[in-house]
Amino acid sequence: MTDILPFVVLGLAAGVLSGLLGIGGAIVVIPALVYVFGFSQHRAEGTTLALMVPPIGILAVIPFFRRGLVDVRAAALICVGFLLGGMIGGRVAVGLPGPVLQRGFGVLLLGIAARMLFWGK
Repeated sequence: MTDILPFVVLGLAAGVLSGLLGIGGAIVVIPALVYVFGFSQHRAEGTTLALMVPPIGILAVIPFFRRGLVDVRAAALICVGFLLGGMIGGRVAVGLPGPVLQRGFGVLLLGIAARMLFWGK
């Protein structure tokens, strides 16, 4: 159970941000899998594609899966959180002013970019 919750929480956070800011979950999930969970960049991308399989990533995930670069369990658990988080984020977003959403999106992008550029693995 202790290794399930962190993946579900990641999915929840990615879902909330996706619903709130209209971003794809991969912008949150991939850096988290690399920097928090210790995945390689390839494994993080493959796993993220797997959680989007129906219907988005089915063709994109196949080469990753064939090379063993997909953690199916992590993808399924993140997906559980993402479904709930997306609903929560969407509900919050419709009540916020446009400029607040725009600034929130910009801050998220800057934070992820700074992490990847200056404090990489």
